[in-house]
Amino acid sequence: MIFKCYTIKRFKVINMGEFSARKIKKNKQRLRWKEERYRSRKLQFWKKDPLEGSPQARGIVLEKRVVEQKQPSSGLIKAVRVQIVKNGVGVTAWVPGTGAIDKVNEHDEVIIEGVGGSQGGPIGKQWGIKFTVVKVNGVALKELVSGKKQKPTR
Repeated sequence: MIFKCYTIKRFKVINMGEFSARKIKKNKQRLRWKEERYRSRKLQFWKKDPLEGSPQARGIVLEKRVVEQKQPSSGLIKAVRVQIVKNGVGVTAWVPGTGAIDKVNEHDEVIIEGVGGSQGGPIGKQWGIKFTVVKVNGVALKELVSGKKQKPTR
């Protein structure tokens, strides 16, 4: 018994045979991009990547906050809420180092970068934190914590 399936391809009706399920599925996936709802849902890249493809971004510190670790650990991760300058998106960034949170104040200008989790996600028990602070007011955070440099006053 032969089943015939008809699909529209560039306004031509093509006769599909019995073993053409793979081609029908592939055509359906390709033509789905012509639908406005599908396209707008898939192309919201800013939700996945606030840095918009760049390795680092400049931002302003809005507030300091403490984030609890994921189970089974019980610790407090020192973080800051940062508003990225180029697009206004707010993200939470981890401040690495012992006592480093004391070197960062509100309204400071910081440089953030991704922490390097798989597919741009968090690392380990740092749930929801995908970015880390690298510089504060143009000075490396490591140098501030070690005491080699001082933060410039504005």
